[in-house]
Amino acid sequence: MLEVKEVKAEETYPLRHSILRPHQRFEDCIYNTDQDEGVFHVGAFYDGKLVTVASFYPEELPDVTAALPYRLRAMATVPEYRKLGAGRAVVTYAENKLKDQGVDLLWCKGRTSVEEYYVRLGFHAHGDVFDYPPIGPHIVMVKKLEHG
Repeated sequence: MLEVKEVKAEETYPLRHSILRPHQRFEDCIYNTDQDEGVFHVGAFYDGKLVTVASFYPEELPDVTAALPYRLRAMATVPEYRKLGAGRAVVTYAENKLKDQGVDLLWCKGRTSVEEYYVRLGFHAHGDVFDYPPIGPHIVMVKKLEHG
């Protein structure tokens, strides 16, 4: 059974490291903004096992006007749990929370290898592909949050 809830930043670090940055130091997965005001972290659990994490930060996107933008960072899902809806559930949970707070834009710097995944979640590409050393090619993805 899938359960989605907020988690502590420290709970996200093992998945950030093992999935997103396995060839870097563990400390590289700890962001200096993880404990800032307004930041929250969401996890999806299957039968009690943490399988997806994502973090959400109040952060402006240069060259895009938004009243209250948020950035999605460090989204990671354990490979054998992909395509089961955990990632979508985490993003939906966060979007609902953000909408309740009046957030009007969610954006991320996604690896080009997962661009189509973000498109399926309602994001669209913004700008050109760029290199994010030492991780590789990325593209900014944006999603306008509709309040209703």
